[in-house]
Amino acid sequence: MSLTCAIADIHGSLPKLRRLVELCQQYADGRPTTFIFLGDYIDRGADSAGVISYLIDLQSRPPDRVIALKGNHEAVALAVIDGTMPADVWRDQGGAATLQSYAAANDGELPPLHVAWLRSLPLSHDDGYRFFVHAGIDPQRPLDAQREEDLFWIREPFLSDRRAYGRLIVHGHTPLASGQPDLRTNRLNLDTGAVFGGPLTAAVFTDTDVGPIAFLRAD
Repeated sequence: MSLTCAIADIHGSLPKLRRLVELCQQYADGRPTTFIFLGDYIDRGADSAGVISYLIDLQSRPPDRVIALKGNHEAVALAVIDGTMPADVWRDQGGAATLQSYAAANDGELPPLHVAWLRSLPLSHDDGYRFFVHAGIDPQRPLDAQREEDLFWIREPFLSDRRAYGRLIVHGHTPLASGQPDLRTNRLNLDTGAVFGGPLTAAVFTDTDVGPIAFLRAD
């Protein structure tokens, strides 16, 4: 039996990320494991640069499979780099902490390898049981016809919607003040506010059951 570990909204929290990946590996106990990261690796926290370096390294190591999705904070950073959004917008949303972690004065000083990695990130992942995405989906649209801005930014009407989508939607983006994951019949929110003092949480799934079999957390 293989496992999947999904983790959301790291926001520069490198020590919590390292610890949580270790906990997932210990839980797997040698079973094949896929890691799926749900975006928002950067901004607000102390070590965005370290988080990206860690994930790039993790993706290069066999035998674990690592899928990293793009979040709205990565999208905003790239928009600033590409000149389609004012730099102040990014700085105000936590980008100042990201630049500080790189010892960079502006976005032009970010390492090309890291920028290329950010550009390469997919927007979603469908494993046949679950649809993994950063923010959520537009309930009015099929999963294969979602708009990019909704995958990055949506909250309502998605969070209040109760219909079945044919997949369990596994997402982050909306911090949970309780510090606990929010599991509904049609979706699972894993943003437990790591950068705001909450834990970083992983949901563990198997290749035979739709819902999580365990939650792991790094405080």
